[in-house]
Amino acid sequence: MSEVTSAIEVCIAGTGSYLPERILTNAELAILVDTSDEWITSRTGIKERRIAAEGEFTSHMATHAARRALEQAGMAAEDVELIIIATITPDTPTPATACYVQQALGAKNAVAFDISAACSGFLYAMKISKRLISDGAFKNALIIGAEKLSSVTNWDDRTTCVLFGDGAGAAVLRRSEPGEGSILATEMGTDGSLTHLLNIPGGGTACPITEANANDHLHTLTMMGKEVFKHAVNRMKEAAEKVISRAGLQPEDIACVIPHQANLRIIDAIADRLAVPNERVFVNLDKYGNTSAAAVAIALDEAHRSGAFKRGENIVMVVFGAGLTWAAAAVRW
Repeated sequence: MSEVTSAIEVCIAGTGSYLPERILTNAELAILVDTSDEWITSRTGIKERRIAAEGEFTSHMATHAARRALEQAGMAAEDVELIIIATITPDTPTPATACYVQQALGAKNAVAFDISAACSGFLYAMKISKRLISDGAFKNALIIGAEKLSSVTNWDDRTTCVLFGDGAGAAVLRRSEPGEGSILATEMGTDGSLTHLLNIPGGGTACPITEANANDHLHTLTMMGKEVFKHAVNRMKEAAEKVISRAGLQPEDIACVIPHQANLRIIDAIADRLAVPNERVFVNLDKYGNTSAAAVAIALDEAHRSGAFKRGENIVMVVFGAGLTWAAAAVRW
């Protein structure tokens, strides 16, 4: 789904991220399941991941990341008009995790709600917020990708438990001032015929968790990895190419590509197909694993704070997730 150009430009005014303190290494996982550091690293590029503490919820991580983004943007919580949290691991089915974060931040004037688009959620939230700000409905928005995937991981399944981690990333969007950067183009899409490739089968109305099935791991992530890989590369390439074209950019105009942090082989394939050298592709997958909706948000913050791109330069973010969903954004910083 592409967008119609609107008059009000929107920029990213600040970013923030949060990772739990606990580090779970590949060597530690090898004690739990039949795997090894070599096996995990060679197939995924992941070396370690962060695990939330007991009693540390998605809303807590989201709040930490949001505070850092607001601080960088120079914005007070009470001035935030819109909060959108992308997550598949909410604190509670209802109310939305965004409501808990609104309360924790003291953002009493903000409209707050969640969206569920798995790994694509943060860029879905970016597109929605950009449109609402461009249309004049809001002056600013706080978007957050936050996940506690350790709570929906089957720690007996070596094909999935090695992949996921916990964390949160956030960004403040607002109307651009003259001379500031802007979100140049966004894209998102869905193919609901492929829902079976990556899902959590239990816990909803189709398959409630009961006493009879409580030990069947129906509330945990399942994935058909080879099929997901194939679709991920193709859809991410298509989405990235669309926003690059609509933004009027060439590969040499892109200072940094920030892809979804799911698998190093996917990242390398995307860089190759976009004709962008690896040194301009930001990767932190080795440290955090796949944090779903939080992954590209955390990577954006780390790339920004580390100087991977500068003001006036162009970046491209591209993601893919369960649904199947995908999204991309081209931004002039």
